[in-house]
Amino acid sequence: MSFLDLVKARQSVREYLDKPVEREKIERCLEAARLAPSATNAQPWKFIVIDKSELKEKVAKMTFNSIAYFNKFSLKAPVLILVISESPNVVHKIAQKIKNKSFILIDIGIATEHLCLQAVEEGLGTCILGWFDEKGIKKLLNIPDQERIELIVTMGYPVDLFIFPKKRKTLDQIRGYNSYSL
Repeated sequence: MSFLDLVKARQSVREYLDKPVEREKIERCLEAARLAPSATNAQPWKFIVIDKSELKEKVAKMTFNSIAYFNKFSLKAPVLILVISESPNVVHKIAQKIKNKSFILIDIGIATEHLCLQAVEEGLGTCILGWFDEKGIKKLLNIPDQERIELIVTMGYPVDLFIFPKKRKTLDQIRGYNSYSL
């Protein structure tokens, strides 16, 4: 599969087969994330894989509530992967302060997408969640207060292998050469 085909095949999957995901496949996805670039090579991430049914259900229930129920599908995902941001190194902290940019969030985004693209290569589907009860999950999993759960990735075998057409802006709407001329 070409890289562009891989990117076209990557989509948010919200329906999973009731089939466990092999650890080897999860490990390859984590390896892809580990190899992601990061500002000052800080690698400010940790990943917690949750594949034990009882624990996964408890965490999944903290991704939705009676008002915001859109992540309820996470209950059916065989695997949840928590993406934790680690405290940056000194150079990273200084760069963030000087440039007023959250390099950690950029780095986490790159690593997470590497993980998701490898999942496609493995025949898996993923969905990246940003809405969840961080405090509750941190308490449940004994995650230190100073650490941050930035994202949760659901993972499993998709029920439907159909690749939905992507609704995206055209290149002309997003591209400029040598100046802002959109």
